[in-house]
Amino acid sequence: MALADFIDQTNLKPTATTADIQKLCEEAKTYGFYAVCVNGCHVPIAKETLKTTSVKVAAVIGFPLGAMSAKAKVFEAVDCVEHGADEIDMVINIGWLKSEMYDAVRDEIHAIKQAIGDKILKVIIETCYLTDSEKEKACALAVEAHADFVKTSTGFGTGGATVEDVKLMKRIVEDKAKIKASGGVKNKEMALQYIDLGVSRIGTSSGPELLK
Repeated sequence: MALADFIDQTNLKPTATTADIQKLCEEAKTYGFYAVCVNGCHVPIAKETLKTTSVKVAAVIGFPLGAMSAKAKVFEAVDCVEHGADEIDMVINIGWLKSEMYDAVRDEIHAIKQAIGDKILKVIIETCYLTDSEKEKACALAVEAHADFVKTSTGFGTGGATVEDVKLMKRIVEDKAKIKASGGVKNKEMALQYIDLGVSRIGTSSGPELLK
């Protein structure tokens, strides 16, 4: 197992410049990371920088709040794919989930998955704002909507990935979806612990440090 194969090297800062994104991509090339994860406006430059490599480009949508309309999220996802994104990391509508509007949450995820076809869809449930029962429901809805991954966090909330949340998510999704741990993954030991628990991808802005 090569740890680099699990890493989505990430820069989602609002202040990220074109040079910052190019640096991110060069790091991904140097270390052999699985993907880079960027905001939608940076997809073209990431795709261009990585065009001669196998590194994937993941784009976040509905980020970081998840509170825009479902139609806007679908448009954003399609736009990112048209500009070269291989994967989409979407934020659920947290308010809808907490309002028990489960059909709306499921339908939004499903609409985005349908719109992007065979591209990978990761569903960010933002665990720091949810009760355990809400986390369980969010994971179940993502599976019902045929998402490829459930993901812990945006990294912009009040907390990130935890061992307890990853265990909960694994128990609910079983082998029906993969898991991405993100938010606060800063060292190799933590990353390896998540992988041992069944995580398939690690979202981090500290990829090079994880490999030391």
